[in-house]
Amino acid sequence: MCLAIPGKVVALDEATDMATVSVGNVKKDVSIALVEDVNLGDYLLIHVGYALNKISEEEAANTLKMFEEAGLTEADV
Repeated sequence: MCLAIPGKVVALDEATDMATVSVGNVKKDVSIALVEDVNLGDYLLIHVGYALNKISEEEAANTLKMFEEAGLTEADV
């Protein structure tokens, strides 16, 4: 089973197709090579270092809430 988690883009390096995403207090560098038109503030669905697609802020919040309810994240994420 694969698990992807939403992250908010907080920095971009378009020259290398990389972005820094924030999930709660954790920041992670991910490849954005598979997703077009990524901008600061976008929410991306990420899995093992790759952004899979963009999602809405509402969808990201709902997904993170479900992860929290399932005990997969900390409450402040």
